[in-house]
Amino acid sequence: MAEFSHIDGEGRIQMVDVTEKGATRRRAVARGQITMKPQTLAQILAGRTKKGNVLETARIAGIMAAKRTADLIPLCHPLSLTHVQIDFYPDEAAGAIDVEAAAQVLGSTGVEMEALTAVSVAALTIYDMCKAVDREMVLSNIRLMEKSGGKSGSFHR
Repeated sequence: MAEFSHIDGEGRIQMVDVTEKGATRRRAVARGQITMKPQTLAQILAGRTKKGNVLETARIAGIMAAKRTADLIPLCHPLSLTHVQIDFYPDEAAGAIDVEAAAQVLGSTGVEMEALTAVSVAALTIYDMCKAVDREMVLSNIRLMEKSGGKSGSFHR
């Protein structure tokens, strides 16, 4: 069974030492969903919200969040990200928007946390910008979809 990398042999919390790990190209993709009233989604897609362009604001927020992940998650290594991409997939029938984030780095540790943080903050930004008209929105199903690079290899959900 795999051991938790952030706990040493005596049960103390530790930052993982990646000094000896070689730099490789690493990529992670995460997804999540925000569900809302159909009229809220219609307003977002039509650009009729009082606070401005919801999806572009959420895109910027997600990118900024990925860049600041180490400030938010204890023991997370600060990374020099080489690319972050945020995409939105509206589903009018479901009254939802799927949020996807891809993060890349050339480094000695993975970017899963950066992708997951980007999705979370992008969805939270949608909530924040639309909460005046829809407080019933639900953020859900935030998960890692894939990762590549590093010693542990690739993962595909």
